[in-house]
Amino acid sequence: MAKVVESPEPILDPPAETLAELEKLSAALDAELPAKVLDRNLLIATWNIRAFGDMADSWKRGKGDNPKRNRSDALAIAEILSRFDVVAVQEARANLKALRNVIKALGPEWGLILTDVNPPPKGNGERLAFLYDTRRVRPSGLAAELVIPDEWLQKGKIAKGALREQFVRTPYAVSFLGGGQTFILVTLHVIYGKKAEERTGELAAIAEWLADWAKRTAEDYNQNLICLGDFNIDRKRDPNFQALTSTGLQPPPELEKAAGTVSDKPDEPHFYDQIAWFTEEGREQLTLNYEGEGHAGRFDWRPHLLTDMKPQEMSWHLSDHFPLWVEFST
Repeated sequence: MAKVVESPEPILDPPAETLAELEKLSAALDAELPAKVLDRNLLIATWNIRAFGDMADSWKRGKGDNPKRNRSDALAIAEILSRFDVVAVQEARANLKALRNVIKALGPEWGLILTDVNPPPKGNGERLAFLYDTRRVRPSGLAAELVIPDEWLQKGKIAKGALREQFVRTPYAVSFLGGGQTFILVTLHVIYGKKAEERTGELAAIAEWLADWAKRTAEDYNQNLICLGDFNIDRKRDPNFQALTSTGLQPPPELEKAAGTVSDKPDEPHFYDQIAWFTEEGREQLTLNYEGEGHAGRFDWRPHLLTDMKPQEMSWHLSDHFPLWVEFST
């Protein structure tokens, strides 16, 4: 069941060291991301925030901290999230302490919608969440989990063996209104499994489900249906990418080349995270206006935060993934 959580009062009195770090981060965000402009644009993002559950009450980072994430990290996460209008967040956990602190830091203008917990072991105790700036967008009524109809499984519409019964972590859809446009965002975190091929069936099933939904709601997909999240796609154009795009979903070219994790090596990038929508003959099937080059990307926070840490350690403070974003003009 979805839950709506109101934003409490902001976190008070960060130390000078944290404020200096946030100032540096803010300057980098100003330089690298489009600004929010009233009635001119919408900024939609996705971010897998690693094990986004518990956090320490301290401000300073220490080697023996458990959990690693602390108040300074929560403010850094909030500063990044604040640059977008709505963000799909993966890996929120049953423990909402870190998420609640981030909402406090964002302030009372921000809203939160999240699912109940996908139980372990398969669901990893995770939730899916949307955080949104109520000054720019608001929910427009729809909130739904994506469930495969029994007849699809029985009659072979979904390939045999593609799903055991349902999605491991059920994709979550919410509709929003912003800039005079209604858009449906579907967020998901695809099964990882022991091998990449274990993900292919679930990705294909998601693509099939979304295509069927789109056809039922508008002949030409003009309902601004956007899929975003952690698809666990290893490589550009690999079988899992092909499964995702098999029914017409396509990410913008900028995101196809945006390697997404802090531990990626130059010769071995991963493209787990994506934002995609339906296209036909290369044209976006959206009433939102995507203008192409320069209007999508990732934010690599590593040059500005935790610069003294190795990738594995920094991933527990911020994340092992980078946020991806797309700007639409309205």
